[in-house]
Amino acid sequence: MSPVYDRVALIGLGLIASSMFWAIKRAGLAGEVTGFARSEATRDTARRIGLCDRVCESAAEAAEGADLVVLCVPVGAMGQVAAEIGPVLKPGATVSDVGSVKRAVIDAVGPHIPEGVHFVPAHPLAGTEHSGPESGFAELYDNRWCLLVPTEGSDPQAVARLRALWEGMGANVEEMEADHHDLVLAVTSHVPHAIAYTMVGVADHLRRVTESEVIKYSAAGFRDFTRIAASDPTMWRDVFLNNREATLDILGRFTEELFMLQRAIRMGDETYLFDYFTRTRAIRRGIIEAGQDTDAPDFGRVKGKPA
Repeated sequence: MSPVYDRVALIGLGLIASSMFWAIKRAGLAGEVTGFARSEATRDTARRIGLCDRVCESAAEAAEGADLVVLCVPVGAMGQVAAEIGPVLKPGATVSDVGSVKRAVIDAVGPHIPEGVHFVPAHPLAGTEHSGPESGFAELYDNRWCLLVPTEGSDPQAVARLRALWEGMGANVEEMEADHHDLVLAVTSHVPHAIAYTMVGVADHLRRVTESEVIKYSAAGFRDFTRIAASDPTMWRDVFLNNREATLDILGRFTEELFMLQRAIRMGDETYLFDYFTRTRAIRRGIIEAGQDTDAPDFGRVKGKPA
């Protein structure tokens, strides 16, 4: 495959950026990939494992001369990074991101994008509970979805070029409006994470009463909660703070569903419970049929493979 961009800059070198680098190299999608991470230790690790063709000492150095700059930092840090790189962005370049919240990113980053530079936010729906530069792998995006969220006035050619990059990395690509994206992700990702964190917190409280039994006898349901709740705390703090309205909306709906379930259990309503679990089971079947997971047993997923 021929290169989509001559030079790509990755700002932030965790799971998402490192997987982007390996996927870009696998398909020959860029001539050069530069990278930067705030932590010196992370930059040293990146150099040691060959992550990026050139690891730079500042975000501005990595972004200067790049045709595409991808912000792979927590949502709360994107505005600051955009301010740092804004003065060095070359005319015609594209700035994108990988944040799982879009309206807040657009509001934070947009003002720092100079005239003549394109801004095309994006969100790859892929990840594992692992983080850091050594956690990335080229196959992370294969058959996963990447949502492009063009802003008002986004250049169609810049959008098409970014789409070609993500498709070249193995992803399925769709476009979505920012507020709708944030609502959809509140349902599919943000609230499930909130519930997982809460359930693990309850179990931690119970564990203090029952000593080690909660850990020792963890069955599949609780084990999956702990996998989700192992995700990067900085990223999820920023997600909840920056998608507050949609998350609280869906949490409210979840609470209503929970009250109905509690009532059915209390009243011994066999029909309600059976019908409810039948409907929810169909959602799981739909996810498998869409190729977004497998029904194979997995008592502990293979490390490094998509969650």
